[in-house]
Amino acid sequence: MRTLVIKTTSGLDRPEACNQAFTVAATAVAAGARVSLWLTGEAAWFGLPGRAAELDLEHATPLADLLDAVLEGGTVTVCTQCAARRGITTDDVLPGVRIAGAAVFVEESLAEDAQALVY
Repeated sequence: MRTLVIKTTSGLDRPEACNQAFTVAATAVAAGARVSLWLTGEAAWFGLPGRAAELDLEHATPLADLLDAVLEGGTVTVCTQCAARRGITTDDVLPGVRIAGAAVFVEESLAEDAQALVY
């Protein structure tokens, strides 16, 4: 199955777009796809413990549950620049969450079997 690279630039500022990215990522993991979820902009906060619980969207699976599903079967990355602007370090993020930059995103997105989506 192909790799799905998903980037969300939205956080609490755009909860529906953010939740949609997490929902698609978790659904793709459940379908057996290789998934790489990138948290950029305000979404970077969701790489920290407890922060996903802050997004509460009616009629949507809790973001914390979706994040857990992606962490179990895929990778979650916080953008290097986004983390730096917010004072987020590798010591701050959840277990299994990495901090990486544009070169890694481009490498993943341009892989032969990859499809990239941006929310």
